[in-house]
Amino acid sequence: MLKAAGAATGAVGIGTGVAASPATAAGTAFAHPGMLHTRADLERMAAKVKAGAAPYTAGFARLTANRHSQSTWRPNPLTTSIRGGSGVQNYGALYHDVHAAYQNALRWKITGDTAHADTARDICNAWSGTLKGIGGGSEVVLLAGIYGYQFANAGELLRGYPGFDLARFQDMLVKHFYPMNRHMMYRETNCIGHYWANWDLCTMASIMAIGILCDDRAKFDETVDYFYHGEGNGSLAKAIPYVYNDVGLAQWQESGRDQGHSLMGIGLMGTICEMAWNQGVDLYGAEDSRFRKACEYVARYNLGYEVPYTTYTWTNGVHCLNTEQTVISEGGRGGGRPVWARVYNHYAKRRGMAMPNTREMLARSGPEGGGGDYGPNSGGFDELGFGTLAYTRDKATAAEAAASPSPSKSTAAKSGASGSSGSSKSPAGQSSGDVSTQGGKSGEGLAATGASDLALWTAATGVTAVAGGLLLLRRRGQARRNAE
Repeated sequence: MLKAAGAATGAVGIGTGVAASPATAAGTAFAHPGMLHTRADLERMAAKVKAGAAPYTAGFARLTANRHSQSTWRPNPLTTSIRGGSGVQNYGALYHDVHAAYQNALRWKITGDTAHADTARDICNAWSGTLKGIGGGSEVVLLAGIYGYQFANAGELLRGYPGFDLARFQDMLVKHFYPMNRHMMYRETNCIGHYWANWDLCTMASIMAIGILCDDRAKFDETVDYFYHGEGNGSLAKAIPYVYNDVGLAQWQESGRDQGHSLMGIGLMGTICEMAWNQGVDLYGAEDSRFRKACEYVARYNLGYEVPYTTYTWTNGVHCLNTEQTVISEGGRGGGRPVWARVYNHYAKRRGMAMPNTREMLARSGPEGGGGDYGPNSGGFDELGFGTLAYTRDKATAAEAAASPSPSKSTAAKSGASGSSGSSKSPAGQSSGDVSTQGGKSGEGLAATGASDLALWTAATGVTAVAGGLLLLRRRGQARRNAE
């Protein structure tokens, strides 16, 4: 079993030792910090940046250039934050402040500059002292899910910092965000399959993050259980309904909708898996690493290659009408979101598994930025980002790659996972086994793409940056919709 990461309440010591796979045993006390970043992760970032090591320096440059990471940021807390419905859509104030809190907290952890910690603390305290509720239309569940998990991650980095009112911050998330998370997870309006995977996934991420922040094992376990057994489209088998074992790919639930939301889903499931891993639970490896195959599928299609596609059928609306998507969508194809570094470094570096399409996507995308770098609308703030800085890691040794946290005994027993992803059923009752496949572009095999690790970062210098910092591989199809 991997060693638990120790708590870190101050600036990270630069140059100290870094554990290869920090995690704590499932069922024991939570490790802190222990969401997207552990103490060892933060120490690695600090040491690499101080040493001027690539690609960390490029990732850190993205962070320091972002206006949200400046210590001069001042919070704009609201008594009620609204998303959806007919009211004034003021939730932008929330996501801007959430990202400013996270980015400043991360800068403090890397540099030790308390001016950034003070700014992050003041943002979190301002919101926990002001917010009285969240509201709006159906999209309020996206507000509660996305900004719930993100705010919790900012608070986790500030744990123990002088003047940070952790108890009040925890109370804010439990009182105003968690009830909406739970309402979404166990909803009774519309068919359970009506909502897209990203609605469930952001909800699951928020519940898990709040559980870790509040040392509430029941909330954490609630997400793990839903990951395996949930009725909605965020559960593993429904978010990834079809697996093409002969080519090592798996179809994402929203692939027939558009690519922007498919990338969003990769980011959200990656967030859940990373937080679980850092608390000793390996969701990344569930069902023969089913998620890895989905990452490769979404990356490959957005690189411009062909992928197999099976007609996706789901029940829609209050009357549970069968709805079909017969072809994969080109909407938003080739767009950029900072979701790839985390999954690539887990599977390729921690576990030593092949990720050729994801590696090529990284090479084309360049160093990952964060909120504010991918457009001004809410979609540009769905992911905390900065994966190049935060998740790049050296390749694990054979012994390290063989070590893995495991699901709790109760979770493993309930999941019924056999390690094979070829026998799961889709929401439509179809097998997810060796369905039809198609060849790659120009006759290439599915594993023939990718580049060496050296080329991975040098290739990024030729990528064109457009307004808002969004890195596009190419323009194709309709523009990605901003709605979640």
